[in-house]
Amino acid sequence: MSKVTMIGCDLHDRNMLLQVAVGRGKPWQLEFRNDAKGRLKMISGLKKIALEKGNGRIVLAYEASGLGHNLSDQLHDAGIQCHVLSPNQLPKTSKSAKLKTDAKDAMMLLEQVRGFVLAGNSMPAVWTPPKQLRADRELVRARVDSGDEITRVKLKLKSFMKVNQLSLESPTERLWTKAHIREIRKVLLDQLDFSLATKLDLLLQRLEYYQQEQLALDRAIKTLSGSQRYAAACQQLRNLPGVGLLVAMTFLTEMGDLNRFNNRREVAAYLGLCPASHESGNTDNRKGRITRQGPARLRKMLCQATWVAIQRCQEAQAAYHRIRQDQQKRTKKALVALMRKLAIRMWHEAMSMGVSPELEGRGGPSAMLDHAATPA
Repeated sequence: MSKVTMIGCDLHDRNMLLQVAVGRGKPWQLEFRNDAKGRLKMISGLKKIALEKGNGRIVLAYEASGLGHNLSDQLHDAGIQCHVLSPNQLPKTSKSAKLKTDAKDAMMLLEQVRGFVLAGNSMPAVWTPPKQLRADRELVRARVDSGDEITRVKLKLKSFMKVNQLSLESPTERLWTKAHIREIRKVLLDQLDFSLATKLDLLLQRLEYYQQEQLALDRAIKTLSGSQRYAAACQQLRNLPGVGLLVAMTFLTEMGDLNRFNNRREVAAYLGLCPASHESGNTDNRKGRITRQGPARLRKMLCQATWVAIQRCQEAQAAYHRIRQDQQKRTKKALVALMRKLAIRMWHEAMSMGVSPELEGRGGPSAMLDHAATPA
C-alpha cells in the first residue's frame, strides 16, 4: 500500500492538472494537455513513475463532468485504476469556495484517493456505464428532448395566434396534425402581412421538422428495444399500467445495471424520490421534500406514466385518492408516492427477466446509493 502511485486529476477541456504522490510521501504537480497526444503522454508518464518507485498499482480520481467517461475508459484499458467522483459529495467549505484553484482541487482529489488506498475510506464514485449503454442513452435521450422541443414550438404557436387574434372557424378535432397545419396555412397565412406570415410559416416548418424527427427516433427506439439486451425486460415492463415503449426504454437505459441496487430504498434514492432528512441532536425523524437527485428525464417519464395509470387503472386510481384524501395540497404527495411505487415495481419486473452482461459497468458501490449518489 505504501508504494501505490496515487493521483488527483483536475480535468478541464484543454488541460489536466495532476497532484501525484506515492504512499505518504510529499506530492508533486504535473500538467498535460487534454487531447489524444496529451493523454497518451500522461499514461506513459504515470507508468514510468510507478516503475521507478517499484510498484505496479496506479490509482487516479477525477470529478464527473460534461466531458463524459472517455478518459476513464482510456485509463482502465491502460491498466490504471480510475474513479470518477460525484461533485455533490466531495468535501467543500466556504473557505475552499473562496480560495479555489486547480492545484487545490487536484490536491483535494488526491486526499480522497489517499484515504481510500491507505485508510480504506469509501470514495463517492459514480457508476461508469459501458460504452454501449452510453450510446443507447443518447438515442433515448434524443427522443425525450425532441418531445420537449415540440412542446416549446406548440406553445410559441399558441402564443403567436393569441397575440395576433388568429383562430380557425372550424378547427379539426385533433390539433397539430398534418391536416390541422395545412388548414392553418390555407386559412390564416393570407390574413397576415408579410412579416407575420413569414414568422408563422417558419414556426409551422419547425414543428413539422421536429415531428418528423420524433417519428424517426420512435422507429429507432423500437428497433433498439428488440435487441437482445433489452427485449425481454422491455416487454415485461410494457405490461404495467401506464408504461409504454418510451417509458420502458428510458427506465432501462437510465438505470443501467439493475444488479447494483440491493433494495427498493436504493432505487428510490438513486431516482431522487426519497425524502431529504434534517436530523441532528434532539431532532429526529424530520423529513423534508424529495431530494430530486438522479436522472431528471426518468422522473419526468415516471410522472407521465403515473398520470396515465391513474386515468386507466382502477388500482392506481384508488391508491391515488386514498393518499390524496380529497385535499388539493396532497396532490403532489400522492403523485410522488405512486411514482416511487411504479419505479420499484419496474425494477422488480425488469430484474425478474435478468440483466444483460452488456449493461454491467464499473465503480459506484451500491452503498453510495443510500445517499442518492449522483448518476453517471
